[in-house]
Amino acid sequence: MTSPQQPQPEPAANGTEAQPQPAPGTPPQAPAAPPMPPAAPAVPQAPPAQAAPPAPPAQQPAPEQPAPAPEAGTMMLQAQQPAPAPTGEAGTMMLQAQTPGQPPQPAPADRPAPAPAAPPREAGTMMLQAQPMPEPQPLAAHGPGKDAGTMMLQAQPQAPAPAQAPQPYAQAPAAPHTGPAPAAGYVSPIPATPTHLGHALASEWTKIRSVRSTIWTLGVMAVLVLGIGALVATAVSTNESIGATPPLFFGFFGMLLGILCVLPLGVLVVSSEYGTGMIRTTLTACPARGRVLAAKALVFFGLTFVVTTVVTGIVAIMDNALLGDLSRAEVTGAEWLKSTVGVSLYVSFLGLLALAVGSLIRHSAGAITIMIGVVLLPFVLSMFMLTDSLSDLRNFLLGYSIPNQITVMYGSKFPFVDGGPAGWEPLWIVMGIAALALGGAYAVMRQRDV
Repeated sequence: MTSPQQPQPEPAANGTEAQPQPAPGTPPQAPAAPPMPPAAPAVPQAPPAQAAPPAPPAQQPAPEQPAPAPEAGTMMLQAQQPAPAPTGEAGTMMLQAQTPGQPPQPAPADRPAPAPAAPPREAGTMMLQAQPMPEPQPLAAHGPGKDAGTMMLQAQPQAPAPAQAPQPYAQAPAAPHTGPAPAAGYVSPIPATPTHLGHALASEWTKIRSVRSTIWTLGVMAVLVLGIGALVATAVSTNESIGATPPLFFGFFGMLLGILCVLPLGVLVVSSEYGTGMIRTTLTACPARGRVLAAKALVFFGLTFVVTTVVTGIVAIMDNALLGDLSRAEVTGAEWLKSTVGVSLYVSFLGLLALAVGSLIRHSAGAITIMIGVVLLPFVLSMFMLTDSLSDLRNFLLGYSIPNQITVMYGSKFPFVDGGPAGWEPLWIVMGIAALALGGAYAVMRQRDV
């Protein structure tokens, strides 16, 4: 059946005919037959020929298996082997264009006769013929000879998404959180415990026993005290008598040189960390600077006191065994305590004074030089004060010099010294000076940056 003639769009520039587009909402159609050649215009005087009945459509092979229903919104693409569509296949449309002045062309034998001639049309007009279309069926590809690109698109309607209620801008305030705040980020499996002085002591003990300066200084001190004490006692034992001099006094000569080894160790406990920059790590791990200074002082004092007590005890036993019969002085328990424990305490507090100076100066060489001057300079200066006008100053410097105070701790004193401390007084003096120096070091350490 021929539909009324409608004006057709002009052919494309490249000479190809325009293909009709399916109307939206129409079911998919089978692939259209190849375009037919334009039919010859009919003669107006001749009656129209009877059109031959259209040939039945070619039987399509049955699909292998129907595809499962796709989800909503999906599309199924299937390729089918192209085959020439039969004449007048349902659903196909024939586009014919006529040009004015074009000679008539004979119609193919297998095509029906065209409808009665219409009046001449403008160039580029096309004639549309529509035939009833059967129900669409899915097409499946058959055999290896299928032509890729011949595809059928089927889309199922997608269920509309449920409309969501508009959210108000203002939200109700959240309930206040009364429980503990949840932990954020990484949580270490190691239990966190508050730090105290014991941790600082353990750290300082690890430092002082793992450096070479501790072994060298204390080792040389022990060798000097023991070696010089044994040599002096052996040399004096050749005499017939030593008078009223106590036999423990001869340990003084070795201890005077041993002090020169303890002082550098006290300085290096603090100043070495400032020199290498390790003090930054120490104060980062333990920001309490008073705790750091106290831990250093306690560890150094304990180590020095133990080593010095052992060394002075050995020297005292050796001197008493060699010189006990040559002396008229009787060695009492108080003399034993002061010559061993008292001397060890005195030397240890002198080392604490060196530690405080090292914390104040923060320079190893400068602090060691100052401490050596404190030990030897008063005694050396007094040796050059020979005039009577300086006798009082000379006696003061000699009496309170470090060598004379050590002699007093051994139960004697220099014969040319008038005045000065006696008994346990040298120990109280050095304790007071060391406490003042440590207090100043703590105050400066808190106020000064590293």
